[in-house]
Amino acid sequence: MIKSNVMLDAKGLACPMPIVKTKKAINELGAGEVIEVQATDKGSKADMKAWATSSGNHYLGTIEENGVLKHYIRKATAEEEKIEKHHPDVISNEELLLEMEHQTEAFLLDVRESAEYEFGHIPGAVSIPLGELNDRLNELKTDLSVYVYVVCQTGNRSDLAAQKLTEASFKNVINVVPGMSEWKGPITKLEG
Repeated sequence: MIKSNVMLDAKGLACPMPIVKTKKAINELGAGEVIEVQATDKGSKADMKAWATSSGNHYLGTIEENGVLKHYIRKATAEEEKIEKHHPDVISNEELLLEMEHQTEAFLLDVRESAEYEFGHIPGAVSIPLGELNDRLNELKTDLSVYVYVVCQTGNRSDLAAQKLTEASFKNVINVVPGMSEWKGPITKLEG
């Protein structure tokens, strides 16, 4: 059994709520203490790891037991902590709709989990879940002049993905905010 200082119940919550609750709870911890976050959202594994890394905290790992993901994160000490960064290039849903009408060289990347994508996505969007992005970078267009628009449900996962792409030398990477939660444009839905 893994020892933690605090257990946070985020079961039944969807993105971005497990991260929102974790941010609040980890602020109450002392440096070096460990939080166990219990979640049922399958996307939370990639989300927790990416958020912990971007905030300077230490993602220790995840254990799955009976459909519950138990995420372990160690709060950074003052020396280890860094200011959580955000991708600087952002576009609104409405601005993306206008860009889609005028740009033929744009590439739309959907970093939600595959089930989220299947139930509704922007036509032409390519699905690569955030947790698979590092392993699948070679699938993305490498033409540096192409704009890469990154979308998720609320703008949080897409922000982390945009940071990863920029670190991997992709140019013209833009985060779409607020993403699919408020998308009013065309959508391809799973028929059934």
